[in-house]
Amino acid sequence: KADHQIYCRQCMARLFVENLSVIDFSYLDRERGVVGESWIVDIELVGSLDDQGMVFDFGKIKKQIKQFIDTEVDHRLLVPIASSRCSSRLNNDELFIEFPLVAGGMIFHQSPRDSVLLVDAEVIKAKTIINDLQTRIKTILPNNVSEVLINLRNEVINGAYYHYTHGLQKHLGQCQRIAHGHRSQIEVKIDGERNQQIEAQWADRLKDSYIATECHIIEEFKLNGIAHTGLAYMAQQGYFAISLPSTQVFIMPMESTVENLAIYLADIISKENKVKVLVKAYEGFGKGAFGEATWLNK
Repeated sequence: KADHQIYCRQCMARLFVENLSVIDFSYLDRERGVVGESWIVDIELVGSLDDQGMVFDFGKIKKQIKQFIDTEVDHRLLVPIASSRCSSRLNNDELFIEFPLVAGGMIFHQSPRDSVLLVDAEVIKAKTIINDLQTRIKTILPNNVSEVLINLRNEVINGAYYHYTHGLQKHLGQCQRIAHGHRSQIEVKIDGERNQQIEAQWADRLKDSYIATECHIIEEFKLNGIAHTGLAYMAQQGYFAISLPSTQVFIMPMESTVENLAIYLADIISKENKVKVLVKAYEGFGKGAFGEATWLNK
């Protein structure tokens, strides 16, 4: 019994929660531009057992820790402020970002402060975000928790996928932010049969794209001889604007929801191939919409 008591005083328990959350966001990259991303969050808590025989209550992990991670990263634009010639300026609650690209273009972004996470790094990497989250989450947990371990990972996709960024002006939640994004799978069926060639073509066409709603375009201009597109709108949270190289912009005539995207792609593919099409467009991990279109030969 004495040996058992000594062992219990010395041992540490390790609690884990897989798939705690999925964080959908965008980040700035000097070569790729604005990049949509989706990371699945796993977490481990190491520590001694409390009076309940627990390291930490599962219910509190899902509420307290998940909420913290979502607030910090989900549906935000991550900006590596140590990147060469990147500048940020705060005016009251409005944050202005200028981010030069290697190819000579520039990304300008304006939004309420809470829409952006400024990261003290030259590039955005999972390890940088992991270290920051682990350090800060530790401060909000009880003393019996000695270590926080976070894993950020991509969904394993056996097929075509793409990274995209968008903003939904009319959304009443965080999706109204003009630069948040996803890493998304796409499936296309032609006359009921999966067509991986067309899937790959569209994944390449939408690679690192900003999917824009046509009515949000406010200007087109050239900078360093490179065509740029500017978009802006007023939403519930405030004024949002972004300008970026036009080659990265994919324009839709309607609000760039995943439902509209699925329908729009199905319609284009149906017209291009003169067939019946079903598109399964994902919005990040495990969610999305179907779009269907039938070619009518008139």
